[in-house]
Amino acid sequence: MITSQILKKCMPNVSTQACDIYAAPLTDACVRADITSKLRLANFLAQIGHESGDLRYVKENLNYGAPGLRSTFPKYFPDDATAALYQRNPEAIANKVYANRMGNGPESSGDGWRYRGRGLIQITGKDNYLRCLAALEQDNPDWLETPEGAAESAVWFWTANRLNEPADLGDIKKTSKIINGGYHGLEDRISRYEQALAVL
Repeated sequence: MITSQILKKCMPNVSTQACDIYAAPLTDACVRADITSKLRLANFLAQIGHESGDLRYVKENLNYGAPGLRSTFPKYFPDDATAALYQRNPEAIANKVYANRMGNGPESSGDGWRYRGRGLIQITGKDNYLRCLAALEQDNPDWLETPEGAAESAVWFWTANRLNEPADLGDIKKTSKIINGGYHGLEDRISRYEQALAVL
């Protein structure tokens, strides 16, 4: 169903190698979750294309300089001095911004880094990891970085949040908000959705 050629046409900036790697795992996962109609599949491919940078990233980078920290996480880095202490230290950044939420412990626990975004839809936080891994009968968080784990975890998130429902209504805005928690990158998601609809 999801061939390498379809992925290439839906995500023009994706590499041929990534298309070849992900076509089968995405097909298997999507078929099991009934993400098979044109509307569902276009919405899903648009979201994972955006979240993973055209299937390039299966783990959150967080390698921000001070200005990036200030603009991306103003709540946690309210001034230049605080941002300067953390800049270009992805592990410390993750531990700070993800501390004491989503089931994570305090900054010192290391949970923020351990449970940073992974997979094609960026599963984040200890609670989500535990639910996802249990549902998929896995126990190693690193599995989310494998092609199968990246695809399966994205489909798990999609299903757990009942995203087939807004997808059936053509509502890319609603699926974006549920995935992102807001509307970051909405223009790109919409553009990808329209491209995928045309291809499919």
